[in-house]
Amino acid sequence: MNKIGQPERQTQNRVVQIFQNQLNYRYLGNWQDRHNNRNIETDILKTFLQKTQDYSDKLIDKACYELDKIAGEQNKSLYDINKAVYRLLRYGIKVKVKAAAHKKTVWLINWKEPLKNDFAIAQEVTIKGENTKRPDIILYINGIALAVIELKRSTVSVSQGIRQNLDNQNSNFIKAFFATQQLLMAGNDTQGLRYGTIETPEKYYLTWKEESHIENPLDRHITQICKKERLLEIIHDFIVFDRGTKKLCRPNQYFGVKAAQQTIQKRKGGIIWHTQGSGKSLTMVWLTKWLREHIENARLLIITDRQELDQQIEKVFKGINEDIYRTKSGNDLITKLNETNPWLLCSLIHKFGKTENYDNYIDELTKNLPKNFQAKGELYVFVDECHRTQSGKLHQAMKKILPNAVLIGFTGTPLLKQDKQKSIEIFGAYIHTYKFNEAVADQVILDLRYEARNIDQNISSPKRIDQWFEATTKGLTEIAKTELKKRWATLQKVLSSEDRLSKIVNDILFDMATKDRLQNGRGNAMRRQHISSL
Repeated sequence: MNKIGQPERQTQNRVVQIFQNQLNYRYLGNWQDRHNNRNIETDILKTFLQKTQDYSDKLIDKACYELDKIAGEQNKSLYDINKAVYRLLRYGIKVKVKAAAHKKTVWLINWKEPLKNDFAIAQEVTIKGENTKRPDIILYINGIALAVIELKRSTVSVSQGIRQNLDNQNSNFIKAFFATQQLLMAGNDTQGLRYGTIETPEKYYLTWKEESHIENPLDRHITQICKKERLLEIIHDFIVFDRGTKKLCRPNQYFGVKAAQQTIQKRKGGIIWHTQGSGKSLTMVWLTKWLREHIENARLLIITDRQELDQQIEKVFKGINEDIYRTKSGNDLITKLNETNPWLLCSLIHKFGKTENYDNYIDELTKNLPKNFQAKGELYVFVDECHRTQSGKLHQAMKKILPNAVLIGFTGTPLLKQDKQKSIEIFGAYIHTYKFNEAVADQVILDLRYEARNIDQNISSPKRIDQWFEATTKGLTEIAKTELKKRWATLQKVLSSEDRLSKIVNDILFDMATKDRLQNGRGNAMRRQHISSL
């Protein structure tokens, strides 16, 4: 049956059926006329906690009170409220019945056994705020509203649904309702589903990309993203609050991390090749978080080869409140590896050795190591820009110091054949790849475009140059002079124009002022001046 062109309500009813019949969500009903709809349905939450967890009624009441208090805060930004609620969802609420009693953690969501949670949906949910709004579909997990879906008919752009989500988050609409929200989605039958989170600008809404036999893009995306285990996994493992911006994973980051998890569990290394601009730093972050929570006694060292990259890694991790230790010197690195803490470090590769006199370095390094040195813990090493970092004696030095470490290489730079082979030999096979053309097709990055440009170049004083040439080549034969003139003509054109550089500068400034991609800040330009070989 062709679903294209169906009115919005028909699309909505079909989506509700998908949630009920294919994804096994409980249907709560049409809540258009229901009073006091909230983002925390306390009765449903209490019923879940009473049935599935060993909590007393008093403990449950205190946990629900704490959640309501945090989610109902009105004097903070939506980002700060949502972040505080997220911590309660992910790490549980620590409460106690009596002042002298020990605190006990009340888990609002059963992360370990996803299918034991209460997954439910309601449609046409009327929410009262400064102005009343009615989102199309709300997803509730244990009575807590965690996702919103706005649906449009196929002839109406998904952008309108995204803008509805953004408008609804304003304080003059239903901002308070979004305190608990983790995924915000909008879709239609032709474009499929777009997803983001609170305050995600329209241009950063994402499209899920995964193989499926389902042809209709909306149905396909819903079944992929909102499958019970997948939805909880995204919320638990693939959300960060990064210096004022809440971020979700792109599909390449999700599948890259998933593939790396399987490799790490086998104590194997490999390469994650994700093209530049596709978010390798956050891929590292999500894999790091998983390592800490799933590998006993795990320790992680992140290696870069440039000062600015070392600083960037530190900034990314501290931006999401991960306490990373940036080593100060080679001795500092060895000292910290020889201790049990910190568990998370970053370092320059050059701290494993000097930049010259490699021949005797490894022997000297071994002699100067502390007695009985052995890096503590289950050590994993992430190597950024691994195609250029891990070659030659520096890599040998690192392997000498850390023989049992599992190495995961990250790169997104197109590799020369010899670099590609060397990287595979050092790290192992590719764990996951996300190529340049895929990222362009997914609109994650912009395509490269080459635009040839001739800059007019006139010689300011050709007569004097000819005179100088004749004087300089007095001893040459006419044949030799003729051959030299052919080459000299090119050199004259390239180098003899006094105003050549100013013309190039003016040409660049003109482009910056007139090209849309350069004006709006969403594109970059790189100039290359080509000089023919003489």
